[in-house]
Amino acid sequence: MKTIKNILPIAFAVVIMLFIGTSCDNDSNPAPNDTVCNYQGLTFDDNANNVHTLIPEADLQTDYFPNNDGPGLAAVEVWDTTNPGATFIVTRALTVGAVDNNPEIKINNVNYTGVVTCQRAGSLVGEELRFDVVITGGAEAELCVIIDSVNP
Repeated sequence: MKTIKNILPIAFAVVIMLFIGTSCDNDSNPAPNDTVCNYQGLTFDDNANNVHTLIPEADLQTDYFPNNDGPGLAAVEVWDTTNPGATFIVTRALTVGAVDNNPEIKINNVNYTGVVTCQRAGSLVGEELRFDVVITGGAEAELCVIIDSVNP
């Protein structure tokens, strides 16, 4: 009986990791979370397919700007509320399939270049956005967020 009690938490953790590991797959078409963000926040898979969380959704603020630089030029800013200014992503890829080749990406006070592709689009408070973020050099991350505010 004691052995079963020791195995159950490990088995549960393995099932959760398998769920998380498969729910952030950006490369399949369609991806498993095309219609919903199964895991929210900024995550990435390492070379061993382990999911790592850079910023959990609870620490992110997502602001949608429908008229950022004039009518029709919307942008989204996602930033870490625990360390403002140190980690954020700003993108204009806001329709499904849109690609932003010049996003602003800063993680832990380091600026990165890369590409952001929109895989799920929303525009109202409470709606989801999902992005595939590829950093120059090959690192890839998943960004799933809920819009917290819309700023006209």
